[in-house]
Amino acid sequence: MESLKIGQVAGLAEVGVETIRFYERRGLIEEPPRRASGYRQYPPEAVARIRFIRRAKGLGFSLQEIKDLLALRVDTNTTCADVKDRATAKILDLQGKIATLEEMRAALEAMVASCSGNGPSSECPILEAMDTEIED
Repeated sequence: MESLKIGQVAGLAEVGVETIRFYERRGLIEEPPRRASGYRQYPPEAVARIRFIRRAKGLGFSLQEIKDLLALRVDTNTTCADVKDRATAKILDLQGKIATLEEMRAALEAMVASCSGNGPSSECPILEAMDTEIED
């Protein structure tokens, strides 16, 4: 397959053109050479790389973590265990976030349960609870 224009890559990878440019600025994909007309010439592999980035983002990896994963892929000294360690660390990170979200939900549920839904908002127990300092 010949080189692709940015719009073609965006369409095949199901992202916007600005997303591709953003990934270039962040160093996740290389800025491709340009044709004499000024159009960027992307290799077909760019589509797979962008799809990888999208999938990794969907799994909760930050752009820096994705950049690190992409670097691991090309490092000849890297083993599958190194990649597994990164994925395991992400699982632990997600578990912490889930625990925090569950605490937030429980606090909100308690606030909602304390409110009858009647009366002026100036006396709403939900707003009053948000005014009080949270103690750990």
